[in-house]
Amino acid sequence: MKTILVLHTGGTISMSKEADGNVAPNTMNPLLDQEALVDGKVNLIVESIFNIPSPHMTLARMLELKERIQQAHTEKIDGVVITHGTDTLEETAYFLDITLETKIPVVLTGAMRSSNEIGTDGLYNFISAVFTACSDDSYGKGVLVVMNDEIHTARYVTKTHTTNVATFRTPTFGPIGMIAKERTFFASEVRPQEICDIQSVEGNVYVIKAYAGMDSQLFDLVDNEQTDGLVIEALGAGNLPPETLPALERLLQRKIPIVLVSRCSNGIAEDIYDYEGGGVNLKKMGLIFSRGLNGPKARIRLIVGLNSGKNSEELEEFLSE
Repeated sequence: MKTILVLHTGGTISMSKEADGNVAPNTMNPLLDQEALVDGKVNLIVESIFNIPSPHMTLARMLELKERIQQAHTEKIDGVVITHGTDTLEETAYFLDITLETKIPVVLTGAMRSSNEIGTDGLYNFISAVFTACSDDSYGKGVLVVMNDEIHTARYVTKTHTTNVATFRTPTFGPIGMIAKERTFFASEVRPQEICDIQSVEGNVYVIKAYAGMDSQLFDLVDNEQTDGLVIEALGAGNLPPETLPALERLLQRKIPIVLVSRCSNGIAEDIYDYEGGGVNLKKMGLIFSRGLNGPKARIRLIVGLNSGKNSEELEEFLSE
């Protein structure tokens, strides 16, 4: 029988709908006493490490989760399940994916409907995550996200709908597997990636979304000594209005790394357009193209890279991977 460490962090999966229709946190997580559902099949070690709404998650708390999972290696744990609010679930999953030096399955899950709503999906997703963490096939695949019978990699999964139970999707690449009747079925392998075992999450990195007619004003606001990095969700394949270029030049002169991703939900950022503000021009200026990541994940990757002590060349390679 396998032993799975369950770390509850809060979120909708732990909340209840009140008489006025609003959804609010419970004093006690209703999933804390669900061991009977897997009795005789899995040994669960259950901890409520946080009990917070998803928007309250921080990089410092993500680091605390990482350290608790690393400690679990000395406790003969076969896998880890983390329940999490869905608003920032993909960010926590990705942070753990690039900082955890572990081969045991680490699976995140959550819910779109609170514990007492009709059609609640929390308990079902939780049990699916537990059996995914138990699966031998999940070993060595990095951090996984299990929702609505699908298995996704932390690297590319994202929340795509505000309320739908099928909200978690992997644009462009799709899920890597599914779970049915307590069994996992994987259709894709996971590419290896560099892991940075960091001990701090210091640094101010901001995300700015590009739009038609954008000028330099927003970039001038972050042109100061407190800024350690910048991520831009650029237009299309990776382009910006020409009026933004002088401000970007000033930021680059300060040696502030600027990472560029696309604001599109599908595809990757590429330097293919050769005109003022086009991707070819931006790459020549020194912007780093991060292919396949969205803005929040590129921010996390940049913070992890900065805290791992990489020089500018190593940082560019890490972010372009």
